[in-house]
Amino acid sequence: MSKLAANQTNEVTIRHVWEARKRIASIVNKTPILQSLVLSEKLGRPVFLKLENIHEIGAFKVRGAANKILSLSDEEKKRGVATYSTGNHGMAVAYVAKKLGIDATVCISNRVPKAKVDSLKRLGANIEIYGDSQDDAGKRCYELERERGLTVIQPFDDPDIIAGQGTIGLELLEDVPNLSNVIVPLSGGGLLSGIGLALKSSTPDVRVTGVSMEKAAVMYESLRAGRPVALPEQDTLADSLLGGIGLDNKYTFRMVKQYMDDVILIPEKEIANSMAFMMDKHRLIIEGAAATGVAAVLENKISHQDGAVAIIISGQNVDLSVLVQVIQQYQN
Repeated sequence: MSKLAANQTNEVTIRHVWEARKRIASIVNKTPILQSLVLSEKLGRPVFLKLENIHEIGAFKVRGAANKILSLSDEEKKRGVATYSTGNHGMAVAYVAKKLGIDATVCISNRVPKAKVDSLKRLGANIEIYGDSQDDAGKRCYELERERGLTVIQPFDDPDIIAGQGTIGLELLEDVPNLSNVIVPLSGGGLLSGIGLALKSSTPDVRVTGVSMEKAAVMYESLRAGRPVALPEQDTLADSLLGGIGLDNKYTFRMVKQYMDDVILIPEKEIANSMAFMMDKHRLIIEGAAATGVAAVLENKISHQDGAVAIIISGQNVDLSVLVQVIQQYQN
C-alpha cells in the first residue's frame, strides 16, 4: 500500500500526481490532443479534445486503477482485488489486474450496459451483479473484502485513484498552449479532483468546469446541499456518471468544491446530439459521459474569455443499440 493511501489524513498533493505518472508509465500511455476546428469556430477560440477514449479499455479510468493496484503490497496483490463500478472503473481494474496476474472481482448493478458487461467478461474478471445502483454493488464489494480478504479498489474517493487521474492534467499543461479552461465530466469527482489539483498547482488561473447530466447528478446536488447526499439512479445516456459519492466521502467532495469553478448540467437531448456530432464531424464514437463536455461547447454554455479550451473525452464504451438511436435522432 502506498504511504499516501496508508495515512488517510494526508492531503493529495501535486507530488503524488508526479509520482503516479512515473508509477503508471509501464501500463498507461500518454493520450493525444486533437484540435476540433468545428468547435473552435463555434466558440471563437481554440478547442482541443483530450482523447482518453483511446486507452485499451476505452476510458480514462485505467490511470487511477493502475496507480492504486501498483501501489499495493505483494501480499495484497496475492489475495486479489475487488471493486464496484458503473462499468469503466471495473474494466480498468480488470485490465490492470490481468496485466499483473492478479485475481479481480468486479461488482456491478443491473443497470450496467451490456457492452460493458461483455468487456468485463473478455478481461477475465469475476463478475457479481448485485442490486440496482453502484451503491448496492459497493455493499457487495465490501462484503467480499470481509469474507475473502480482497483489497477494495475504490472508484474515485481514494488518494491513489485521484493522483492517477491527475496525470491527465500534467499532459494538458504540456500539450495545450495558452490553456484557459478545462471541461471535465463530473460524477464521483475523482477525475475532476485530480485534474483540478494538477492544473491549479502550477496555473491557478485555469478554469475547471464540471459537466454532468441532469438526471441524478449526485455531486452537483451534494454541493448544493453542502454535504454528500444520496439519490436514486435514473436512466441516462451518461450512465458512466451515475452512482453516489458516498455519505462518508473523504476526499473528492472537498476537492471538487475547492478546484471546480463552474458546473453545468446537460439534458439528455443535448448529450445525444453531441454523441452524434462527434461521429459526424470527427468520426469518433464517444459515450454519453464524454459527450457532456462537447455539449457544453456546442450549446454555448461556456463563459466567454480568452485562451484555449480542453474537453476531456473520457470514454467510448457505449452499446451499439444506443448509437443507432442517437444517429436516427440526429438525422431527424
